[in-house]
Amino acid sequence: MATVELTAENFDAVVEESGFVLVDFWASWCGPCRQFAPVYEKSAEKHDDIVFGKVDTEAEQSLAAAFQIRSIPTLMIVRDGVVLYAQPGALPESALEDLIEQARKVDMDEVRKQVTEQQPS
Repeated sequence: MATVELTAENFDAVVEESGFVLVDFWASWCGPCRQFAPVYEKSAEKHDDIVFGKVDTEAEQSLAAAFQIRSIPTLMIVRDGVVLYAQPGALPESALEDLIEQARKVDMDEVRKQVTEQQPS
């Protein structure tokens, strides 16, 4: 599946409608972002059950600010509306694939239970 351009207008809808989303925060002037792009695209083609989104931090500064993106590229993984991972740095293909497999194995019922327990009543 091709990557999806995420904007302030469609971000929430895409994340809510798709149970599993990877988000690449990037900019065209960023060398490491350009190096990571083919790795990200290749992974997107392998995993058609996952939405691979891209946020251009130059065009979507409010979205980048909302997630406190201070360094790019930053990769974020969201499952069932919960951010499981958000770290800056370009990953090699093997590390990205490993991260995806780890995210697949997360017990989301347990995560939701922990999130609920942490919320003030």
